[in-house]
Amino acid sequence: MTLMEINAGDTAWVLVSAALVFLMTPGLAFFYGGMVRVKSVLNMMMMSAITIAVVTVLWVVVGYSLTFGGDTGRVIGDFSVAGLKGLMAPEAVSGTIPTLAFVAFQLMFAIITPALISGAIADRATFRGWIVFVALWTSLVYFPVAHSVWFLDGDNPGGFIGTGIKAIDFAGGTAVHVNAGAAALALAIVLGRRVGWRKDPMRPHSLPLVVLGAGLLWFGWFGFNAGSALSAGTTAAVTFVNTQVATAAAVIGWLIVERIRHGKATTLGMASGAIAGLVAITPACGAVTPVGALILGVVAGGICAFAVSLKYKLGFDDSLDVVGVHLVGGLVGSLAIGFLGSAAAPSAVDGLFYGGGVDQLGRQALANLIVGVYSFVVAFILAKLIDLTIGFRLKEDDEVAGVDQVEHAETAYDFLAAGSGLRGHSTVVRTTAQDDVDTDTAEKEGAKV
Repeated sequence: MTLMEINAGDTAWVLVSAALVFLMTPGLAFFYGGMVRVKSVLNMMMMSAITIAVVTVLWVVVGYSLTFGGDTGRVIGDFSVAGLKGLMAPEAVSGTIPTLAFVAFQLMFAIITPALISGAIADRATFRGWIVFVALWTSLVYFPVAHSVWFLDGDNPGGFIGTGIKAIDFAGGTAVHVNAGAAALALAIVLGRRVGWRKDPMRPHSLPLVVLGAGLLWFGWFGFNAGSALSAGTTAAVTFVNTQVATAAAVIGWLIVERIRHGKATTLGMASGAIAGLVAITPACGAVTPVGALILGVVAGGICAFAVSLKYKLGFDDSLDVVGVHLVGGLVGSLAIGFLGSAAAPSAVDGLFYGGGVDQLGRQALANLIVGVYSFVVAFILAKLIDLTIGFRLKEDDEVAGVDQVEHAETAYDFLAAGSGLRGHSTVVRTTAQDDVDTDTAEKEGAKV
């Protein structure tokens, strides 16, 4: 291929989309950071930040090559372009964009996927254990899963999920959200419950940070979904509109359920509903009409609002509801293609409600079952091994003292300095443990999240 085949508009759109998707990880840091207690804010943000560093290095050295560089058994790539060898050449073109633009865009997906997992183990994981887990899980799970779902090789067989099973995953419902959600469940089980879980309320310490993070995620998600068209055309426009419609509808769906169950519509519920809608529309944004996106959003918002309280019934401590929002939301969105898919949309597949039968629904279910089970099993084994060797779960005393102080020797807010400026210096600075105590029960609060 030659430079003449590169489309400047498509290239610009993909590069801008890559930047938008990158912004989602800092947005996630704010979102998760606001949801935890004061003593865990910095650690929560650091877990996202270090993921950017670790995955970027892996992606350049071997990650891109193992994901998109070739094919080995239809489940993983090869080392043909390790170190991004040869991809700076003028003839290195993917479709209508330079291959390096595609490399940059896909890197941002590889970064945010493990970062999503961190919310399930807030307050109680060692930082070194998290770094090792990110490196191993990304290499052993994300790279092969992304290859299996998204690797296409012209007329030759590609990844076994995308071209064999023929499951549709336009922008990552399976490869990103179900993948991360299943791993999050495994980690929550291995690391166990936080000290005081279901006894002490564990309220978000800063709802403004949560809303800021949700806003950045919503903004960046247009690059996540519409950017996955890899061109500036009709497909990008359709996925952009569907993303907005489904997300707005999911906010309404979540708040309706929240109002019925608890009598109040909360700020946290609004933000969580938006994320649930974004997750659900991700696999389906190229497969449904705007009306289908609206229906999907309302349904996903309502289902995820119920799903987040299941951890109390099932007994696992998913700190920030990664399982209830990402695993469940990703499944809802992916399976919805089998019902709401329309041949009029870019993916050109009719679901059950459009006369397409149950074939596509079966493909979606099988793909998500394979990815979910594989991710859960590998994450469970990795977490166990890390905990038995270098340690993954914080000691109980360290967890009570606060992961920020123990792991980073820092605190997010200097309450002593703030208190010393008050008249008479007589203000009593309450401990983190005192700030966490509330009259509501933890289970009631958790059901609202």
